Order: sequence, then structure tokens, then C-alpha cells
Amino acid sequence: MSEKSMLPTRLFLYLITVSMFLLILSSVFILQSNYNSFFPSSVLKFIVVNNTSNYLKPNVEDEPMELPTQPGEAKEAVTDRDVDYPVSNFVKDEVSVENQSDLGCDPAKARLRVFMYDLPPLYHFGLLGWKGEKDQIWPYVSNRSQIPPYPGGLNLQHSMEYWLTLDLLSSNVPDMDHTCTAVRVKDSSQADVIFVPFFSSLSYNQHSKSHGKEKINVNKILQQKLIDFLFGQKEWRRTGGKNHLVIAHHPNSMLDARKKLGSAMFVLADFGRYPAAIANIEKDIIAPYRHIVKTVPSSKSATFDERPILVYFQGAIYRKDGGVVRQELYYLLKDEEDVHFTFGSVKGNGINKAGQGMASSKFCLNIAGDTPSSNRLFDSIASHCVPVIISDDIELPYEDILDYSEFCVFVRAADSIRKGYLLNLLRGIGRERWTKMWDRIKEIVHEFEYQYPSQSGDAVDMIWQAVSRKVSKIKSNRNRKNRYSRSQLLLKNS
Repeated sequence: MSEKSMLPTRLFLYLITVSMFLLILSSVFILQSNYNSFFPSSVLKFIVVNNTSNYLKPNVEDEPMELPTQPGEAKEAVTDRDVDYPVSNFVKDEVSVENQSDLGCDPAKARLRVFMYDLPPLYHFGLLGWKGEKDQIWPYVSNRSQIPPYPGGLNLQHSMEYWLTLDLLSSNVPDMDHTCTAVRVKDSSQADVIFVPFFSSLSYNQHSKSHGKEKINVNKILQQKLIDFLFGQKEWRRTGGKNHLVIAHHPNSMLDARKKLGSAMFVLADFGRYPAAIANIEKDIIAPYRHIVKTVPSSKSATFDERPILVYFQGAIYRKDGGVVRQELYYLLKDEEDVHFTFGSVKGNGINKAGQGMASSKFCLNIAGDTPSSNRLFDSIASHCVPVIISDDIELPYEDILDYSEFCVFVRAADSIRKGYLLNLLRGIGRERWTKMWDRIKEIVHEFEYQYPSQSGDAVDMIWQAVSRKVSKIKSNRNRKNRYSRSQLLLKNS
């Protein structure tokens, strides 16, 4: 073939090459445009900053899963064998209960064995701005300087998700002081409960608002991705989620996911915003708020005669729903000489002033607000001020083993707003009776303290014990329910 006859062919191939290049380039721009329009810019920035390009790890054995895709992108079926998923700083080797003891706490001796999902950092410490090394999921908790602090102020009151997660991580660290009440295990079949490490309260506080023209926020996206992940896990499908532990302490946390995850065991502040079918005392755990005021040392706690204020309340007065009692009590008590009942907030020096006021008072009012509970009860305990609980629907932490009547005064809402009733009741409690309640508060105050590392009998330890009791009760009820069917099955197979 002559050189002249080859020119049209070369030109044709050149045009095809250029056309293919332009087609690929335009496709990339279209995909990028669609992707940016599907996810808000703030969400994209959040995902990039927190190094979350790795997707949640599936563990459905021998079943392919579809990786999340961008709009217009072909889906690719893969299995665990095809993908090198990120691993945590938890040991990679298979670890049985028998040979895990050299890694920290001995699971065989633990009261509660817990399997924790290795969710990406954007579900937990990434929300605190933590960035690990490539593919690192958890901070190295043996070095406290590398653990990101939890935000202060009112954020702290719902921070138990943070303390419980740290406690589980530390249970596998050798030579570290630990209660070993709950121990993290790698094999989910050896676990009593499956822990979902999502800092849902922090997610709500920081990422529940959309910005500009965005129609979806980070908090909603995280919840939906979490639902998709959990429903794909063999651990969830084995029991329908009944052995899963989900922290949702802020009353508005997990708002979009709670119905779908309602079979799980929740750790809550109260049941005020939950229908009974989703959350109830039979399956769920009530955890104490993390108090905001400083704990008064027992040696510096003012006695009956050293507390000039009879009754103390400072906070929001005009509330909706059950909180209308606050308004009525305000008008009944505001002019009494030995009563401090005023508006207040955490702004400025509000927290310190509240702590000083409570520590100078004999009784501290804990009145229902928008929800049945608040951190005010636990601020009262930290201040050694005898709590007066006026909240008919309140649920209290550890009440199955702790008698609150030994250190609290309970008053029905309807009685509290009868003229003269409340003050006559409290003024009738003399020095001897009050001192017994005050002494009891000093004995149990540590049960409401969150700290790291956890110590025996503190809030973290008490919550794990409560979970253990709940798990035992659920197992007992299940065995009782299935006693006849299991008996018939065993006889049939014998």
C-alpha cells in the first residue's frame, strides 16, 4: 500500500482517538457535577477532611456486596476477598477468648464481652477533628495526649458515647489500669452484646443543620449510611439487632434512624420523645447525664447549717409540654426569702455560678422541662445538694439497684403547684434527716462520674453493669418463652 493511500486511514484513527479522549473528559466532568450536586459541599468537605473514602467494611460471608456508587457510575460487586479494607489498631490476628488475655483484660473473666464494629472515624473520633494515620480507625488510647478531647459546655452532658468507646478500646491495652467489667472481643460469636460506636449526640449537636441551599445534612447522611451498614451485617441479621447497643442520649439524636433500629438496645437519657414500641424500660438502658458543674470534694461539702439557701433553681423557666410546671412554681416561689428561683444560662460564668449556688443550698429543684430529665439532677448530686425531683415520667439510672429515695425527695407535679405544699414539705425536713440524705449522696456520687480510664463503680462501669443485667434478663425471658418449643425439638432430635 502506498504512503498516500495510508493518509486517510491515519487521519481517521487520529479523529477517533481525539473523540474518545473528549468523550472521557466530558464524562468525568458530568460525574463530578452530579456527585457534587448529590452531596452538599459541606458534606464533601467533612468526608475529605476526615479521611473517609474507605467504605464501611461488610462482613457478610460469601455474599457479594455493592460498593456505594456515584450517580451514573456502574456498580461493582465485590467480596471481602477482593478488597483490602482498613484495619484498626486492634490486633489483626484471629483472637479467641482463651488467648486474648495477654492483650489486656481477660474476656473469660469479664462480666460483659463486647464486639465493637470498626466504623470509619467520621462516626466517632473524626467528629472531634481527629485524624489518624492512613487506614487508622482508632486513636492509640494508651497515650492520653493523642486522645482528642470532647467539646465542653452543654455538649458534655451527652458525652457517654465517648467514654464508653474509650473504655472498650482500653480493655485491649496491656498493663493499663482497667476495671475489665466490659472487654472488647474480636469474634462477634463470643460477644454478649454488639456495640455500635456512633457519637450520635455529637453528630446531632454539630451537623444537624443544613447550610445554604443544601437539602441534606451530615447527621442525616451518617444515620442512613449506618442503617445500610447494620442491615447488611450477619450480626444484625442473626438476632434482628436485638443484641446491638446503640447510644442515643441526646433526645434528638438518631431521629432519622431510631425507628428502623428500634429492635436494638438503646442507651438513653429518658423515654420522653420515644414511642413505647421503640424504647422502653424492658430493653433499654437509662444512663446519667455527665454533670456540668464541678464535683464538690466531700471534705469541703457544706453542712446543713452552712447552706443558707433552702431551695435552688436556675435555668430556663418557660418550657413546653411537661415543663409548664416550672412557670407555675416560679410565680409561687420567686418572692420567698430563702428561695433562689431565677432565669439562667450557661453563657458567661453561668456554670460556675450555678455550681456555687447549688453547693450553698439544702435542696435543688429538678423539674421536668421539654423532656422528663436533665443534667440538673446530676449537677445537684455533684454539688451534694439534696435533689427534689418534680417529674412524673422520669426514669433514673441504675434504679434496679439504687434506691433514690435515700437521697432524693420525690414530689408529684400536681402536688408541687399547690400553694404552700412544697415549702412546707421541705421546711419540715430537719437537720438529722437532711444529713442522712447528704451522707448518702457523698457515698454514691462517684457512680455518676465519667472519667478515663474508668474506675470501679464510676458511671462507665455502672452502665456496663446495667447492660449486663439487661442482657441476662433478655436471655432469661427468651429461654422462658422458648422452653416448650426447644424441649420438643430436642426430644425429636434425640
